[in-house]
Amino acid sequence: MSGRAPEASPSSSGTRHPLPPQPSAETVAARVRAVAQFLRRVLPLCRAHTVEFYTRGLWEKMVALPPETVLEALSGERLQQLLEEPPPQRPLEEAAVVGMKADDFMNNKKSHEVQLMSELVDGIAKYCGLNQVIDLGSGKGYLSSFLSMQYNLKVYGIDSSNTNTHGANERNRKLKKHWKAYQRRARANVRGHVLEEARERSEQDKEKSKANISEKLLSTNNSLQSQAQVAAPDSIHFETADVFIDSDMCITNKQYELHSGAQLQPDENNIPENVFLNILPADAVEADCSPRSNCRELCEEERERRKMASLKAKASRSKEANVYSPLTSYITAETELRDIIADLEDCVIVGLHTCGDLSPSTLRLFNAKPEIKAVCSVGCCYHLLSEEHETQEGGIQETWGFPMCQYLKEEDWFCGRNARMAACLALERVAVGQVLPTESLFYRAVLQVIVEEFYGVTRSDCNIGKVFSKSTSFMDYVRKSLKKLGLDESKISDKLITEYFEKYKHRMNEMEAFNMLKVVLGPCIEVLILLDRLSYLKEQDNIAWSGLVKLFDPIKSPRCYAVVALKKQTFQVQANC
Repeated sequence: MSGRAPEASPSSSGTRHPLPPQPSAETVAARVRAVAQFLRRVLPLCRAHTVEFYTRGLWEKMVALPPETVLEALSGERLQQLLEEPPPQRPLEEAAVVGMKADDFMNNKKSHEVQLMSELVDGIAKYCGLNQVIDLGSGKGYLSSFLSMQYNLKVYGIDSSNTNTHGANERNRKLKKHWKAYQRRARANVRGHVLEEARERSEQDKEKSKANISEKLLSTNNSLQSQAQVAAPDSIHFETADVFIDSDMCITNKQYELHSGAQLQPDENNIPENVFLNILPADAVEADCSPRSNCRELCEEERERRKMASLKAKASRSKEANVYSPLTSYITAETELRDIIADLEDCVIVGLHTCGDLSPSTLRLFNAKPEIKAVCSVGCCYHLLSEEHETQEGGIQETWGFPMCQYLKEEDWFCGRNARMAACLALERVAVGQVLPTESLFYRAVLQVIVEEFYGVTRSDCNIGKVFSKSTSFMDYVRKSLKKLGLDESKISDKLITEYFEKYKHRMNEMEAFNMLKVVLGPCIEVLILLDRLSYLKEQDNIAWSGLVKLFDPIKSPRCYAVVALKKQTFQVQANC
């Protein structure tokens, strides 16, 4: 199999450590059924559109308790308790998340995500003996660049946006420039440290040599020729494997490796013999000229040898290490990667916050293509998923983003866009004090009352954009919104707008409580989507290991779960290595 040799942590007997325990297919299937059964009762609330909150009387229809009771039950302290002691409707970590942990050119959130995911991907690549990574939905190329430069992986980043690809190319060029400068400084620091030690040893050797010479001069009356023979004593003799810097000092390969291993990046650790010559000035190398050879000829031979070593080193680096290639292509479950990547080899396929259908397409590609040996996918934007039983406009679709597993397909399961949107809510952030946008939602819901009652427009899917952030009051908000909706705002008086506001302002707590219920139920929708993907993998015959990994801090990155899987044939190949 192509790629680097497996580097998983060996046990004392030299064998590979086993993978973490994985949830069984039966366990995952049971959890899918349990979550689906729970959600059937509350799905109407998750599907509800807050724009219609007052026009459809959603609180009266769906919640039997007073809003104050709900808000008290879902206060910040209670939310913390819910997160610390997950109830049955939040079973993800209980049954499906395994105990695997991932042992600056971007913001803190992105840095947090890229560093943790790249470490996990590198661990998977090492375990499977792979060197090539395909990053789907690579966007700006942060993950791809980090994997190539930090871990020496050969990465192809594929994104559907040509603008993203062009930007990733330029960004990667700049990153490499900074990265090379960093490595040069690191190498200079190492060489300076080693050279200083060598100079100190050389001075000590000189003193010892002078002492030895003086002693020998005093103890012998031999001829001048005999004295010349002892002028280069054993204490300053250098083996031919050493790298000579000048006639009085040297750095051995072992000495260089000792220091470079502690301070340089992984690609600097395994330096072939003589490559170190390429970073020294030409006149710093002294050939070992024997009496039987011509010194000039040997020097030319040495220069040619150094030239060939340099060319081989450059070819090796360009072929195997530190390569990231951004590409533009729209990826589906039916995409032939060989049509996009000419030198496709056994690889890991990854995706960091792949939007909508790209996450399920990534898993289907992994399952279908024999050259893809492992997958690590973190999805997002669940509201952009396609559903088989959702009304689709234009065209016939054969594959759908949700559901994927057999059970939910047989049940004709359907979430709906609003429920999938709720799955994107950040419960952990709300639990630590992040405030919900209650006022803006309240404004929009009251505006819908005005639009329906005064203008007779019953559509609730009209998008008015970010009017709230640009408005100074409810009056200003309504008038700007009416213009954006193409309605004559001069027909309605300021007095009537104020009356609508006064009529509903005391019911704002109902909307706040309703949205808190959505925040608490949102993770249940996300659980169902993630378990659906894991259950799909469990149904396949070619998967050796699969699980959900809680990879990120959910406060920093609410979409924090990675779907990870490895194929059986990976281990069959390794067994013969």
